[in-house]
Amino acid sequence: MSDQGKQKSANRTSVELFAGGGGLAMAVHNAGFRPLLVNEFNKRALETLIENGAKPRDPRDTSMPRPGEGHPGRRAAGWPLTPGDVRDIPSFEFLKDAEVDVLAGGPPCQPFSLGGVAKGTEDARNMFPEMFRAIREMRPKAVVCENVRGLLRRSFEPYFQYIIREMSLPFVRRAEGATWEEHDRVLRGVLASGDTDPSERYDVAYMPVNAADYGVPQIRHRVMIVAFRSDLGVDWDRHRPEPRFSEAALIDSMHDGSYWKRYDDVQGIDAVRDRVMANLPPVSLVPDDKEPWRTLRDALAGIDENEGRPLPPIELEDVHGKRLAGHIPDHMGWPGARVYTGHTPNELDRPAKTVKAGVHGVPGGESVLRLDDPTFDDTGYRYMTVRETARVMTFPDDWVLAGPRGEKMRQLGNAVPVKLGEAFAKAVRAALDDAERLT
Repeated sequence: MSDQGKQKSANRTSVELFAGGGGLAMAVHNAGFRPLLVNEFNKRALETLIENGAKPRDPRDTSMPRPGEGHPGRRAAGWPLTPGDVRDIPSFEFLKDAEVDVLAGGPPCQPFSLGGVAKGTEDARNMFPEMFRAIREMRPKAVVCENVRGLLRRSFEPYFQYIIREMSLPFVRRAEGATWEEHDRVLRGVLASGDTDPSERYDVAYMPVNAADYGVPQIRHRVMIVAFRSDLGVDWDRHRPEPRFSEAALIDSMHDGSYWKRYDDVQGIDAVRDRVMANLPPVSLVPDDKEPWRTLRDALAGIDENEGRPLPPIELEDVHGKRLAGHIPDHMGWPGARVYTGHTPNELDRPAKTVKAGVHGVPGGESVLRLDDPTFDDTGYRYMTVRETARVMTFPDDWVLAGPRGEKMRQLGNAVPVKLGEAFAKAVRAALDDAERLT
């Protein structure tokens, strides 16, 4: 690689749309991309980004963002934050000369979510058209999108395939007044002809994922969409991240005792182990050579950058008094947890249930935790704290969340788990590096 190529590789850039509470933006940043623009609409999410060091700028400002602006020492220091509706950003063309390496974002998923109203393309919150506009105007080398697995439901499959085709050909503009079905027929024709400029075409791949398979202590089924500009000759198949964790390995670690050995000093762990093991499937006959799924107990004890930093226990007085435990930010007790049919709790020795935004309430017990002590508060259950939920989403403990409890939980439920986003962002970076090494 030339010296110029090495310098570019070391200074890769990103743009983040629909940043929310910052999960995917943080993941992309951690993978070595410098944000040129971060956009978000929600008031509380904007407050979160600003609290963590992002610096707001006028949506009409078309000057090139400078690195290093923002609050020094904060996670998001140097993130140029464009607040407001992405549709109100006049153009992204001022970023074209910057040769943006990756455009990332999770377009609002409620149109396709089982937890939302599931209107799909009729829903005004469908922001995929804005992703296509951004691709067209800034010409990024790569695109990373995360969305709910509901996009792959049979009822949405025709529109999902249309999304893939439009991302492949973002420069083929949709005629004014045309339906998506009419535009899809145009896209099919262009693809069939093979007559397109590689610099205006993207190679698109998608894969369903479970975040637990990538080291996130949570069962979270999503779809990841990755695209590369065709003229770059990127070999994504060689770099796409493979799952490194598995349920089978977790079961094996419980049967061989290595999982329980980590928690020998936990009060009452013997009774818990007996209960869990009584309901455990037999040891797997074929080892898969993967690491065990991380559990909720692992997350609270501390994994990755939080390793060796267990969260202090929530006492009964913390729950009834809505009190912080150990002066840890957002680690506050909350009263009123209930368990009933269809509203079952998280188990400590499994990955957590999917963290949900709770726009229409959280009906499945996703924010309730079953404790080791069955006598706690006469029920054995309590609500998870915001900090515990943040750990389940693999957010670092020093990431500040703004707003009341419900808004913090909403931001986490809408976010991309940082560790899942990192796995894909690092793979995209490696794929781009390899492609440039060969040119």
